[in-house]
Amino acid sequence: MSSTDWQAVVLTLQLGAYSTLILLLLATPIAWWLANQRSWLAAPVQAIVALPLVLPPTVLGFYLLIWLGPKGFIGSTLESWGLNHLAFSFEGILIGSVIYSLPFAVQPLVESFRQLGKEQLDVAATLGAGWWRRFWTIVLPSCQGGFLIAATLSFAHTLGEFGVILMLGGSIPGETQVLSVLIYDHAEAMNYGAAERLSLGLLLFAFTVLVSVYAWQRRAQRGGRLC
Repeated sequence: MSSTDWQAVVLTLQLGAYSTLILLLLATPIAWWLANQRSWLAAPVQAIVALPLVLPPTVLGFYLLIWLGPKGFIGSTLESWGLNHLAFSFEGILIGSVIYSLPFAVQPLVESFRQLGKEQLDVAATLGAGWWRRFWTIVLPSCQGGFLIAATLSFAHTLGEFGVILMLGGSIPGETQVLSVLIYDHAEAMNYGAAERLSLGLLLFAFTVLVSVYAWQRRAQRGGRLC
């Protein structure tokens, strides 16, 4: 592998790690609200969260490029504050990755929270335990499997993102050129050997992740513990 390939590998892993951390922090309250909300607002909120599953990545990337670019509301506001706009930057593709992978973090957590019995939470509340204490001592340990699946799928999905990254970040080495974009660049340059090696690496990684997740789910189902 060339230095450019290794640079893309490191950048991709950084993007995956940062995106996963942000997604867990962002998805947890959203998933908890969706799992316990009976209001009519739950349906449109859930639809917004799941929109990246059906929306073409290039469409999402295009709108983010407009909004985060120098002429967009967010980008122009940042420039008026003396900051740089976020198009064609690592921060920009990080935002795009978080939005695009949001359903992969929210949906496993929603299912896990729905399967969590409320009796323990109610008893802890009557004993004076606050929300944060109940979350750290009851919700987090009981639903650790849901958090593990959400983190694993979010990280793996981030590594394979292409359309959003290419539209929003382009292919800047060391800044926005992640593995999926670099594979496209190699293929476009007819450097099929390098593209095949990188593609095979991503394929094996994705397969390993899916096998691990499904194996854990099967063990949890046999043990009667799905959270």
